Amino acid sequence: MEITTQQFKRCDLVKASGRIDAYTASELEEAFAAIMEAGRFRIVFDMSEVNFISSVGLRVLIDAQRACKRFNRGEMVLASVSDQIARTLELAGFYTYFETYDTPLDAVGSF
Repeated sequence: MEITTQQFKRCDLVKASGRIDAYTASELEEAFAAIMEAGRFRIVFDMSEVNFISSVGLRVLIDAQRACKRFNRGEMVLASVSDQIARTLELAGFYTYFETYDTPLDAVGSF
């Protein structure tokens, strides 16, 4: 899995490609943690190139969302979520925890 981050004035964009599973979830967790340790809590997660997410990956997303929302500091939103990933989020009952946007541009503009 490849992860890229980009800092904007009002938020940070994190883009992952490939699978988010037990072997790669820690990389994503570290990327989110680095952003939050820098005091930035508005995150856009571009999922356009994510083709699979496991329960461990879902836990990373939920943990990051909770950390961002703690004390009303910010929020993590999802962009370009594929139908397969959206179904996974719905089946796990996590779809309502995240705002989703069709494109990363729309998501960045929401902040």
